[in-house]
Amino acid sequence: MDKIHDTRIRHLRERKLAQTQEKLRVEGSLDEDDYGRIVPPEGLWHTIPNHPDGSFYGYDAWADNFCSLMDVHPVYIDPDDAFAGRWMYFMSKMRKNKWNPAYPYTHLEENIRKYDIICGIGDDAHFAPDYEMGVKLGWGGLIRKIEYYKTVNTAPEQIHFYDLHLRVIRAVQGWIGRHVAKAEELAASETDPGKKQSFVEIAQTNRNILEDAPKTLREACQWIIWYHLASRTYNRDGAGGQIDSLLQPFYENDLEKGTLDRDKAVYYMACFLINDPVYWQLGGPDENGKDQTSEISFVILDAADKINTSLNITVRVHDGLDERLMKKAVEYLVKNRNGWPRFSGDQALVAGFMKNGFSKELARKRIAVGCNWMSLPGLEYTLNDLVKVNMAKVFEVAFKELEHRNDISLQMLWENFTEHLGIAVHTAAEGIRHHLRYQKYNEPELLLNLLSHGPIEKARDASDDGAEYYNLAIDGAGLAIVADSFAAIEEHVEGSGQISWPQLYHAVDSDFGGPEGERIRLILRKTGRYGKENSTGEKWALRVRDVFTVDVRAESEPELRRCFIPGFFSWANTVGFGEAVGATPDGRHAGKPISHGANPSPGFVTDGASLSLAKAVAKIQPGYGNTAPMQWELDPTMARGDNVPLIEGIIKAHFKLGGTLINVNIMDKEKVLEAHKDPSKYPDLVVRVTGFTAYFPMLSPRFRQLVVDRILEN
Repeated sequence: MDKIHDTRIRHLRERKLAQTQEKLRVEGSLDEDDYGRIVPPEGLWHTIPNHPDGSFYGYDAWADNFCSLMDVHPVYIDPDDAFAGRWMYFMSKMRKNKWNPAYPYTHLEENIRKYDIICGIGDDAHFAPDYEMGVKLGWGGLIRKIEYYKTVNTAPEQIHFYDLHLRVIRAVQGWIGRHVAKAEELAASETDPGKKQSFVEIAQTNRNILEDAPKTLREACQWIIWYHLASRTYNRDGAGGQIDSLLQPFYENDLEKGTLDRDKAVYYMACFLINDPVYWQLGGPDENGKDQTSEISFVILDAADKINTSLNITVRVHDGLDERLMKKAVEYLVKNRNGWPRFSGDQALVAGFMKNGFSKELARKRIAVGCNWMSLPGLEYTLNDLVKVNMAKVFEVAFKELEHRNDISLQMLWENFTEHLGIAVHTAAEGIRHHLRYQKYNEPELLLNLLSHGPIEKARDASDDGAEYYNLAIDGAGLAIVADSFAAIEEHVEGSGQISWPQLYHAVDSDFGGPEGERIRLILRKTGRYGKENSTGEKWALRVRDVFTVDVRAESEPELRRCFIPGFFSWANTVGFGEAVGATPDGRHAGKPISHGANPSPGFVTDGASLSLAKAVAKIQPGYGNTAPMQWELDPTMARGDNVPLIEGIIKAHFKLGGTLINVNIMDKEKVLEAHKDPSKYPDLVVRVTGFTAYFPMLSPRFRQLVVDRILEN
């Protein structure tokens, strides 16, 4: 790469770090993805409420607010950047209330509190747009599509539906147009030849895509950026797509014409990736099983290496994957130690999704586009990673309910737990149904509708029967806590008899207080825990998995095209979920974080941890096409260049055994501990918190502690 591009990328990375520090200074800790959003000017724009509670709801209010914001949204142009634009406002977070009070769910609230369910009602979209549709049609093509369907669906409410979407597109075009004008103004006054040329090219690129579909790699990247900036601003959409196959035709066409070389392509992709850490997938099979790896797959990885900031790239591993891509991906994981890329397992994901009645061709299209979740871009409405049942809380409810029974037994506890788990899952499903019934009156999908198949054709919101498929996720959290608690009771209460039921209850109620409580806790910790092969804990984990899976699947409604799919994932809710649960019979103290997703509790084995983890998490998969990720805290002493084949082998072994997704952290223990005490020492330290990466200093102390605890206990 020439020095000019290297210098520009270095400047962009430095600016990104400074902007992140500015967010921390102005807004405080942010326990979420490291978005590309930057701090907006103070007082420039405020929401326009349409309700006495100060919030805004429904089609018209969302269109009014979005278009009002687009009219004044600041222009962002950097001469070091190939692309214009940054997002600054988070409309859905600026509302005072996220759910329209005209549609209460009081009938669910008691159970939601009782079982500590994250119900997902009113939450921002978690499904993926079809970027291929976007770059094929462009803004002008989308307008023409809407105008056509206005002649097909002619009821007044349908015409109004279309008019609002047209307003949204034209507002985005206005935002782009102001960038064109600003770039031309900057070019006219700039004396530095390099910067002047940069402004001229930015203006021309954006002028070309105001109406027309993109024709070059640069135009395609800029179009995608504008869409995701607008959609992020609207309601946080960060789902990506199969970025290498999406951009391959533009890349190859530019190379053939001689208007692009590889170095410039790496620069473009570095600018593209630093704009916002959207979830992009590389590799994996196309619908016919052919590997999608191409030269631009490597260009994207090399660009990611150049910027080396928080990223959410996933490599889809399958039998036909180009081995060079796998090797390069692991090399960069080891080299940069910033938690990227992640790896998803095609074999289990495809086989699992097909069990829902879908074809192999369609299953291959369902790709990694979020923290833990898969989606068919533009085809399905999912609510992935939004709805979670705190199974540790469910266990606590069942356990406490039997405390004063004289005839209590392990079997009685199990039956009570499964009964409460069924109620909790049904409550979560009812919450999803409530959301689907009324979300259009709360937060309609005016941006994601544009790149979905169905909403424009039907004049119906994606949340309101407009999408092609409704594959609705319910995730279980706290699996290891529940499994190890049952195992501890089996081994030490009903097995050896070292602990009586009254002693167990007293110890748990007192949070293992005093010498006797600590003695009992240490006995409970000596259980054959989930994570160790053929252990008592593993047996119980499989039993819990099976019951949870049956409960979730039973909520499906084929007549309404609704398929409920189970997964195990806690996101970073391990902290909040843990705070809601007292001490548990596995020896966990009250209020401490619950176990992470499908992972065993930290410290489950003392040696061979990586392979044991890979086997345990692979075995526990629910198996219907959603993930139960393996969160892998890889020891830095293992993360060396000469160990790349070994790391590759563990990744592939996990997927051969049935695994679906691996999120990897490689963290220097001393560095993380120092950064936890004084975040300013390492402002550029990036960690994979869970499905997402973030700058460690941006996290709140309790989220930093979550990461610290994982590395200390492994």
